[in-house]
Amino acid sequence: MSFLDGPLSTVALCWRIERRDGIAIGLTAHDRDLVIDGLVHRAAPGMTPSAIKRADGLDADTMDVSGALTGAAISARDLGAGRWDGARVRLFAVDWSGAEGRMDLGEGTIGSVETRDGAFTAELRGASAALDRPVGEETSAECRAELGDKRCRVAMAGRRRFVRVVSAAGQMVTVDAAEPSDDAYGGGLLRWVGGANSGLESAVAISAGATVTLRAEPPFVASAGDLIELVEGCDKSVATCAARFGNVANFRGEPYLPGIDLLTRYPGA
Repeated sequence: MSFLDGPLSTVALCWRIERRDGIAIGLTAHDRDLVIDGLVHRAAPGMTPSAIKRADGLDADTMDVSGALTGAAISARDLGAGRWDGARVRLFAVDWSGAEGRMDLGEGTIGSVETRDGAFTAELRGASAALDRPVGEETSAECRAELGDKRCRVAMAGRRRFVRVVSAAGQMVTVDAAEPSDDAYGGGLLRWVGGANSGLESAVAISAGATVTLRAEPPFVASAGDLIELVEGCDKSVATCAARFGNVANFRGEPYLPGIDLLTRYPGA
């Protein structure tokens, strides 16, 4: 890299962060904003990475990035709400004077995030971190697939509906349309399309009529008129798979496999 060979250092570290909801921001450790690939990288001198180590082995690549919490870019409320969970990050170095050249230093997704005293520390997980995940599955009485995924194969067309919030109080949300069947959204998902929670998702515990009960309160206050998407769910039992979806052939569980209690039985029990 030519900009690394000069007598004076003109190196600036930059981050491009792409959230799962499609929003992308750019940050740089330089003291002035930089425009790179059409994206303005805002000056954030407090953004500092930990030691960068690059290797060709199979060890998981991880790195910590620390920075100040700013309302314009990354706020404590958004971090706590999970807006940045799983965001894709690219770390690279450029010449802030405008000379051509760029060195990619690492990329991955944001893992655990910690906040303290007005600052945050985010773990950046590289591609090889996926090797730490289990290879085989454990047996279970319930289905291990998610409704509508490539293993379940239930067609989700007609099982997603856009509705509007009528009222919201705590974990209970009332919408302007009744569910198509009893507890249709139980175990499903509520996606916030409009309002303060836009771009976030909430897990649904149960539903009844025009009311859905979430597993946790939404991060921000929901208002009447907010647009949401409700996605049907499944309790992952073989009975529901057969009666409601007619999909036992793709059931990913072992409901009739004896459990560990078989070892504790005694003759005549």
